[in-house]
Amino acid sequence: MSVPAPERDPGLQPERTRLAWRRTTLSCTVAAVLAAKAALHGGATGAGLVVVILCGLLWLGFLAVAHGRIRALATAEAGRPPRLRPRHAAAATLCTAALALCAVALVF
Repeated sequence: MSVPAPERDPGLQPERTRLAWRRTTLSCTVAAVLAAKAALHGGATGAGLVVVILCGLLWLGFLAVAHGRIRALATAEAGRPPRLRPRHAAAATLCTAALALCAVALVF
């Protein structure tokens, strides 16, 4: 005779995950703003404007993924949110890594 598995009690894990996505979005926003400030410091150049536009697009891409994940976590039924799709995880990772590369390029 098999014993039925107890229902999953997610506790505060979904809320912690939502807060982590929000913190990461805030950090990405600060990085994009600082990158734009550094790129435009001393006057707007063609290369500086390209970096600002690139940082803005990367930030928007990350924001779209993060907002979708926050919404999925908030509307999860029975405390079981859907898994993060591999393409969304890859998009968030690529946006973060590319934003970091922009920051490195601006420092040097």
